[in-house]
Amino acid sequence: MSVEPAERERRRAGLDEALAGEVREALERGDTALAAGLARTLHPSDLADLLQLLDPEQRLQLLRALGPDVDPDTFAWLEEAVREELIEALGPEWSGRIVAELDVDDAVDVLEELDEEERRAILERLPPPERIAVEEQLRYPEDSAGRLMQRAFVAVPEYWLVGQTIDYLRATPDLPDDFYDIFIVDPRMRPVGGVPVSRVLRSRRQVAMRNLRLKELHPIPATMDQEEVAFLFRQYGLVSAPVVDEEGRIIGVITVDDVVDVIQEEAEEDILGLGGIHESDVYMPPLQRARRRVPWLLVNMITAIAAASVVALFEDSIARLTALAVLMPIVAGMGGNAATQSLTVTVRAIATRELTDANARIMLLRELLTGLLNGSVFYIVGFLTALLWFGDPWLAAVFGAGMLANMVIAAVGGALVPLVLRRLGLDPAVSSSIFVTTLTDMGGFFTFLGLATWLLL
Repeated sequence: MSVEPAERERRRAGLDEALAGEVREALERGDTALAAGLARTLHPSDLADLLQLLDPEQRLQLLRALGPDVDPDTFAWLEEAVREELIEALGPEWSGRIVAELDVDDAVDVLEELDEEERRAILERLPPPERIAVEEQLRYPEDSAGRLMQRAFVAVPEYWLVGQTIDYLRATPDLPDDFYDIFIVDPRMRPVGGVPVSRVLRSRRQVAMRNLRLKELHPIPATMDQEEVAFLFRQYGLVSAPVVDEEGRIIGVITVDDVVDVIQEEAEEDILGLGGIHESDVYMPPLQRARRRVPWLLVNMITAIAAASVVALFEDSIARLTALAVLMPIVAGMGGNAATQSLTVTVRAIATRELTDANARIMLLRELLTGLLNGSVFYIVGFLTALLWFGDPWLAAVFGAGMLANMVIAAVGGALVPLVLRRLGLDPAVSSSIFVTTLTDMGGFFTFLGLATWLLL
């Protein structure tokens, strides 16, 4: 049977679903040797995906069958919940051997989410040099450049010649496996410039390193938040950047592949935050999932009660004119949709630094005008809909006016709420949606039912 080009590309791009099925069937039959043989050739990231598709018992079966053939990098690719489960099941001895073979930044990524007791048990089993490096990196704040950096980097004195540098690269066995820039440092190990490896290789041997056309450096303080680091890389098109301590001395390097992970992580946090979830719970047991989600649902219930209390103010009006009960969910729903559009654009603009205090007023004015234009369109649509539905021009006019008012509230609220939350030091992506929804529900109900009470009853 021929395979379409798109299907071949899909299979090359990730874990083959057919292979995953074969591994699962082999484990169900107890044929661990076959399962290990099928999994042995997978890339670490694909093996991590495979482990996450299996049941907890099957994961352990496969890992034990693979034995020393398990690439330690597999653990760096696992989701946090699965990784913690496997580390606990495998025990500190086996986990320590795996962590010892990881790069320091990956080892920190694996250990930082464990509780103190598990972390200490694994650290005690690491060789002293690796343990000291990992412990030093764990002292930096969570989600900081110090946690993200690689400690292995290439730095040479500014007075060295190109020939000396090339000979050094060839003769030194413990250089990083992959590096893009060679950093030029002064006698106090402070970076003064950087040179791409390709430029060094194409230069004459007798040229001093300081005389090469150096790249402009953007040194990153070790305490800088990883989101700020990602912004610097995007803003200046960086491939790598030195990490410096409080005295400006180079202590590590961050490369673009690390930043890609940060960008994905930050984007995932923002998406989950809009739903009131702080981290993915795909692989968590139901009880743990429920415990994480209940607090946000309780907050939503409180805001729903607040919106319902506005409706209760007009209970008599709804009883006298039942058409209001039919139309008011439309007003609130359309306002919520419009607010989501405004909120999404604003949160993204804040995250990408396109929206700052300098242009916030312009953004709010544009959203106000957008709300007026959209509201005008839906005033006409709402008027015609209610007129055809109920045959009452006054009710249709009130319905259209309610739509117009709530569209304006939604557009302005969707932009204003995340700006206010940012000013208060809160994360707009996590907190905005619930406040904006409450604002549009209460605003929509109050304007529509208030106008109806005033003009129709």
